[in-house]
Amino acid sequence: SLAKKVDYLGIEVDDLLIDLAASMADVIGLQAGFVQGDAVRPQMLKESDVVISDLPVGYYPDDAIASRYQVASSRYQVASNQEHTYAHHLLMEQGLKYLKSDGYAIFLAPSDLLTSPQSDLLKGWLKEKASLVAMISLPETLFSHASQAKTIFVLQKKAEEELVPFIYPLESLQDPAALMKFKENFQKWSKGTEM
Repeated sequence: SLAKKVDYLGIEVDDLLIDLAASMADVIGLQAGFVQGDAVRPQMLKESDVVISDLPVGYYPDDAIASRYQVASSRYQVASNQEHTYAHHLLMEQGLKYLKSDGYAIFLAPSDLLTSPQSDLLKGWLKEKASLVAMISLPETLFSHASQAKTIFVLQKKAEEELVPFIYPLESLQDPAALMKFKENFQKWSKGTEM
């Protein structure tokens, strides 16, 4: 059990997914609040220690809202006039906005996040606002197509001291040897980053 009180809040636009999450929380005995709404729009939330999201992939349709974000248009470049901004980029920026100064964001995002169209805007924003703590690519076999593969990105709100990130291609979630290798590499990395 955790030594400090934890408040859980879920924000989701789809009421069916809210019902599913609330049912799962009830089954495991987790006290959590859920709000139906568009997480890209401004929220009245207190700062959090951790933000976790399986980011929806696609374009965000409201250009007026998106234009308020650095990942949509910034001094690095202007987003294409021919397409909307990626929703997953907007949600990453929104997530970090509500983090405490030493807080962490854990995002499940497309594996091509840093090389896809509009990634220059995202990378410019990331350099200024966050530190990459870890990047763990999930096995492509988990997904129906390689193009749908996802990676776990762990970010810390911009810290004074830069970390050497943990970057690891997780080969399998079923092979005990691959999981042991992952664990050993992670432990070696974490010992090297201890203060």
